[in-house]
Amino acid sequence: GTPRRRARERSRAAMTVARTMQTSPVVRARATTLAKRSNRRAATKAIVTRASAGDAWGPCSCHGGAHLSSERKAELEALCAAIGQAGKGITACDEGPGTIGMRFENVGVTNTEENRRAYRQMLFETPGANKYLSAAILDPETLYQKSTTNGKLFPEVLSELDIVPGVKPHLKVYALPGQSGATVMQGLDSLAVRLQEYKDAGCKFAKWRSPLEIDLATGQPSELTIETNMKDLARYALICQDVGLVPIVEPDISLKGDHDLETAVRVNVKVQSMLFKSMLDHGVYMEGALLKSNMVNPGKKCKTNYTVDELAIANLQVFRRCFPTAMVSANFLSGGQSLEDAAARLDAINKHKSAKDPWNLSFSWSAALQMPLFELCRGKTELPLKEMGDLYIAELEKAGAAALGQYSRNGKEGDHSAK
Repeated sequence: GTPRRRARERSRAAMTVARTMQTSPVVRARATTLAKRSNRRAATKAIVTRASAGDAWGPCSCHGGAHLSSERKAELEALCAAIGQAGKGITACDEGPGTIGMRFENVGVTNTEENRRAYRQMLFETPGANKYLSAAILDPETLYQKSTTNGKLFPEVLSELDIVPGVKPHLKVYALPGQSGATVMQGLDSLAVRLQEYKDAGCKFAKWRSPLEIDLATGQPSELTIETNMKDLARYALICQDVGLVPIVEPDISLKGDHDLETAVRVNVKVQSMLFKSMLDHGVYMEGALLKSNMVNPGKKCKTNYTVDELAIANLQVFRRCFPTAMVSANFLSGGQSLEDAAARLDAINKHKSAKDPWNLSFSWSAALQMPLFELCRGKTELPLKEMGDLYIAELEKAGAAALGQYSRNGKEGDHSAK
């Protein structure tokens, strides 16, 4: 074989060198020079061989934030603990002016900056809201708006209420060519600069969303779609921690479709396993990062019935197979579920937790909390902020109870019924 032949050649070369050492000084000097060159080439080849063997993972990957100082790591962990408090969750109010504008206009409210500011102030300052909220995700516009209560910018207002302020830093989605409409989120190239600006404005964390859909007919999400989105989330997380912000990673698999629960489990496992592998490969400090994920559900048009307990067990199965215990908390998005269904399912997940499930599992809801509030605006010329605040507190009470596994569901709330 080749290794044996090379060994024989090296042996013959050594014997030749030994014989030549007994001849003239010139020959001995030349032989010594050639031997040194041969040794250098062998050493270089060994280094290249070791590097090639490590190409699959790279000599500098999986370093777990080795570039971060111990002080930075401690800060990130402390923020994760503050956001991941038991019984508290995140109010997600990071809709851009256009998105919240559509929600306003749908109920007859004019989409002005002042209406957006006043509405967000209600979400932050309603008395008692901070009893159920650990954090708030803001649109960049909101970072630079002020409360009329004390004239302070909203990040400072939130911090004084012990609600950790964060921001949505990504830009718009882009349809990947040749992927049947599957998308990737834009904004990585200028991310570090924007994150530094947001940190200077008072933010402590960021949240990046990567939306995906299950479409069996088109084979989505494909390997390319999953890998592209999850590696983007990993790179975003790495940049966040370098700037000093906790990254919340959000793989968001839509409820659209007619797929069953078993398919949803398989796809969620595939997505989350790629996400966490990518984060580890990139050297993200996992103890200083958080997860915001969809609940594992069948497609809305699925014709199979599932109980809330079956859905809860499916969610825990996915986490047990994928979710690192180094990460202390996961906050589920609502993703088109009603408040009652989302609360019943979160409650069931927490009730089914065991010693195998060390994470804090809570909420990070937008539409589930906000859509009922907008309905109060119909037929009114101004925002009914007092009524909205009263309903908001009642909603947060349900969400907080569900985060502790103490929600009392009515009837078949949380079950998936065939459509």
